Amino acid sequence: MKDKRILYVSSEVVPYLPETEISSMSFEAPRMVNKQGGQIRIFMPRYGNINERRHQLHEVIRLSGINLVINDLDMPLIIKVASIPKERIQVYFIDNEDYFKRKATLTDEDGNLYPDNDERAIFFAKGVIETVKKLNWSPDIIHVNGWLASLLPLYLKEYYKTEPLFSDSKIVTSIYNQSFDETLDKEMINKLKFDNIDENAIKALITPSYNNIMKVAIDYSDALIIGSQEIPKELQTYLKDSKKPVLEYFSPEEFADPYTEFYNTKVLN
Repeated sequence: MKDKRILYVSSEVVPYLPETEISSMSFEAPRMVNKQGGQIRIFMPRYGNINERRHQLHEVIRLSGINLVINDLDMPLIIKVASIPKERIQVYFIDNEDYFKRKATLTDEDGNLYPDNDERAIFFAKGVIETVKKLNWSPDIIHVNGWLASLLPLYLKEYYKTEPLFSDSKIVTSIYNQSFDETLDKEMINKLKFDNIDENAIKALITPSYNNIMKVAIDYSDALIIGSQEIPKELQTYLKDSKKPVLEYFSPEEFADPYTEFYNTKVLN
């Protein structure tokens, strides 16, 4: 793993948000690579319930200041950074006042999905890629965790397909059982088409359910990891039919060697 460059893109990361399968693995996997001498970057959204003072977030002026166009609206991109204590690991936070200031992550106090979660996912995907471009850091592997991050494979291979920085990057997506029951905004497919993304690539998103969003992520990933002991049967079947390399589930206590071996496979090199 020495000197391998891995970009982790996650909807949640410990210690900035409570412990879940996604937030824990989005910390443990980078920590493992870091200890093995790999180079890592971690990106996550800067939700309003993250305590900036306690975690010592600060804005990176040289990376902030561009606007991302989301469904014909200019949305300012703000980049913040913090270091995970004792780990010498930096985390980059994608921020925007309209999308991420609210004091919660993905749902309101009644447990309802935010109606603009689709736009937040688009903004997050484009924001990560634009920031990595500014860093001029070419990752060998991009590892995606969580459905809010799951548009990144699509954007990287469609919207940014001519970007030379990522020409050799391989995408790994972890599939978890952390889902939602409803659908995102039915206009999501039109917002993606606004970015000239081929309608045939996203036809599953006519119904933007959790399973369909993850199917698009699978389509645009080079390899997959099962991140939960059980995932929806529909996605199990889709993974099998994809004929792509799939790493089976391993617990946090035993994932290190299988992940290392998987990252080093010919598919990802």
